[in-house]
Amino acid sequence: MCKKTLRTQISSEKGPQSVGPYSLGIGVQSEAMIYLSGQLPSNVNESIKKQTMQVIDNIEILLEEAGSSLSSVVKTTIFLADMNDFDAMNQIYAIYFSHPYPARSCVAVSALPKGAKIQIECIATAQGLREKEFEECNNCDE
Repeated sequence: MCKKTLRTQISSEKGPQSVGPYSLGIGVQSEAMIYLSGQLPSNVNESIKKQTMQVIDNIEILLEEAGSSLSSVVKTTIFLADMNDFDAMNQIYAIYFSHPYPARSCVAVSALPKGAKIQIECIATAQGLREKEFEECNNCDE
């Protein structure tokens, strides 16, 4: 099986710089990807920090089930019911994700299902899924 790095950070000294724990872009070389629907916290009465932890923990569980991990996430989209929660969310997000951070969008919405303060969806590479579901590369010199 080809074990080549599947993710690479896209940045430029000439271009914009990120203003938080995210990459401006991630290049992916992969045949298998995981697309997770927006994940919500189950306890919407918690603080934004606790809701963020619960959502990312849920994402991690789903990715591990598919043979992947948080380190394979290439893109997240974060929906906040209140943009005033951005800094607190960012503090927790930075604990779970590391350099090169996934590319990321964060938007404020008027409301989220079940009264949640946050919802996160993501896209990840699926190396583990590739190993389970795809045939090995017979002519791979990498």
